[in-house]
Amino acid sequence: MVTKTYGCAIFGIDAKLITIEVNIVQGTNLYVVGLPDNAIKESQHRIESVIKSIKCEMPRQRVIVNLAPAGIKKEGAAYDLPIALSILHASHQYFFKDIEECLILGELSLDGFLRPIKGVLPIAIACKEAKLKYFIIPEENTKEASTIDGINIIPIRHIKDAIEFLSGVKNINPYKSNITTTETQDKYDIDFSDVQGQKSTKRALEIAAAGSHNVIMIGPPGAGKTMLAKRISTILPKMTMEESLETTKIYSVTGKLKREGLITTRPFRAPHHTISDIALVGGGSNPQPGEISLAHNGVLFLDELPEFMRSALEVLRQPLEERKVTISRSKISVDFPANFILIASMNPCPCGFYNHPTKQCICQPGTVQKYLNKISGPLLDRIDIHIQVTPVSFDTLSSKRPTENSNTIRERVENARDIQLKRFKNKNINNIYTNAMMTSTMVKDMCKISTEATKMLKNAMEKLNLSSRAYSKILKVSRTIADLENSEDIKDYHIAEAIMYRSLDRNNLKS
Repeated sequence: MVTKTYGCAIFGIDAKLITIEVNIVQGTNLYVVGLPDNAIKESQHRIESVIKSIKCEMPRQRVIVNLAPAGIKKEGAAYDLPIALSILHASHQYFFKDIEECLILGELSLDGFLRPIKGVLPIAIACKEAKLKYFIIPEENTKEASTIDGINIIPIRHIKDAIEFLSGVKNINPYKSNITTTETQDKYDIDFSDVQGQKSTKRALEIAAAGSHNVIMIGPPGAGKTMLAKRISTILPKMTMEESLETTKIYSVTGKLKREGLITTRPFRAPHHTISDIALVGGGSNPQPGEISLAHNGVLFLDELPEFMRSALEVLRQPLEERKVTISRSKISVDFPANFILIASMNPCPCGFYNHPTKQCICQPGTVQKYLNKISGPLLDRIDIHIQVTPVSFDTLSSKRPTENSNTIRERVENARDIQLKRFKNKNINNIYTNAMMTSTMVKDMCKISTEATKMLKNAMEKLNLSSRAYSKILKVSRTIADLENSEDIKDYHIAEAIMYRSLDRNNLKS
């Protein structure tokens, strides 16, 4: 008797339906076919232990388990539960009426209890698209799966629960959860009101948030670079349901999703400078998302940028331009989303006090230049805003004067984002949401400037020896500055401010 049910395999951040077929024929032993990995092959021993623990018998015949389609590699222990249930049904120890209309996944412990699995959210989406009757999963995964409407989620603690439900002995009500994107919104432990002084840096970060521009901050130790970077998430617009689902899918497939179910606050990722290329951009034999994808729809903060391996920094160039990363292997190619705001910080030299107003730099001649050379020109070209962060005086630090909070700044940011969305909508442009995402053609169309501003920009290009990419970045930033002022036209002072944010360009740093 051939028994059929369904499981899922994860590819990138999407799931593909897998048909699990079990047949019992003359012979001995259990055979799993269909490109299973070692974790699936080892399931034989877990399944046999579980079947005996519930007072059933493992068939003493040849048990053939086929995972179809056979050309796709399957990984992980999530196939334990569907294989075990299929064996019990195929060997006539139980009759499961709806097993062929179920998507079943779960890792079994030796005593039959279920352990949670990774990637439940994309699997739930695949279940809904396949229009299957039930989605049977470990109890700990139910809240995550419930973010997708229209599926009957059956939470299971022990294999006996699944057996009793499928055989009609026990009624388990489908799990339901009323999750909204505002449930945990605005619950940040930090705020821009904590920051005293740094008015110019706050302004630059507001522009970055409004237009989704990348930023590099350069300044001495203790100037407040890290403190400011951590707070940029608090002024970004609230996440839409689409953004929440997309971000949650990434965390789901990497097993980093906590029990809240749906991620509703902007991610903030700050990897250590010893991180490898693969950990940063993603990869592996079965490609997994890296830090840049975990920062999708949020912020990637690289503290002490020159300390990162040069190879790790250079692989950022393509994702910064295309807002996605492509991982290619001999048999598979996977795209991971990587639409993040890059916030980088660095000291001006190894000791940190080059050009400091009060402290003397102790670096040897040529050391500063060598330190700055760790960041390539092409990478720096892809960063829209360069800011010099200066130390805050004692009087400013000890001031009791209230400063602007994150909610007030966010209102201006959201208003600027709305202006951008309407502009793109009026031009019938899809999949472009912020000024930083504009193509060169869009820049020419939407960033027209006056003759005076053109002369100013030409003079800056020649003096700073800026590239054509830097020219485009200046126009995009000036467009965002104008949007923050609700100005339809880009004024000459908008261009002047945007040029000021290229003052840390590579040629200027070397001088």
